[in-house]
Amino acid sequence: MSDKLSAVRKDYVRSELNETTAGTEPNALFKLWLSEAEQANPDHFNAMTLATMGNDGYPHARIVLLRSFDSGTLSFFTNYESAKGRDLDTAGKACINFFWDQLERQVRIYGAVSRLSAAESDAYFQSRPRESQIGAWASAQSRVLDTREELEQRVADITAQYAGSQVPRPDFWGGYALVPHHFEFWQGRSNRLHDRIRFIKNANGAWIRDRLSP
Repeated sequence: MSDKLSAVRKDYVRSELNETTAGTEPNALFKLWLSEAEQANPDHFNAMTLATMGNDGYPHARIVLLRSFDSGTLSFFTNYESAKGRDLDTAGKACINFFWDQLERQVRIYGAVSRLSAAESDAYFQSRPRESQIGAWASAQSRVLDTREELEQRVADITAQYAGSQVPRPDFWGGYALVPHHFEFWQGRSNRLHDRIRFIKNANGAWIRDRLSP
């Protein structure tokens, strides 16, 4: 296996990223790339790695789903009492990374994180499939579970509890909004000489753009 890992090679030749195509404002470029990613892979274009810092001093990373990108804010949802929820509430900041293999692109985003309003979380929760609503109640996310049967029994209990009625949003579940202050756009190029364009927001709220070495 180690020989196979060291032998894997892929040359990136699909596209390029220059200062003209990047523009001067990262939100517009991200919106464009997100739209192109949807066309390339509609099932997983909104999957992103969310990295947080835990109280144990280790960075924690996991895949979550982007649920909205509005006015420069990225929103996603989770259990507030999960490991990532606790990390987010404690640190108030996070890093997000998108990898779109078909387009040979990555986007890395840093920003401040805060909870969405109860009304926003309620609205999204009610748009979810009923089974996912029940799952949110049934799962004590990130907590030790003795058996799968224990979880399935909890699902059955919640299903019976709300039979014939709307499933309300748990008060321990809701959304977070990340407001970016740092974008990095990565376009794969041949011979590992990739294009990397970075935008950093300065103290006056203006975006400063520069190019990074690959």
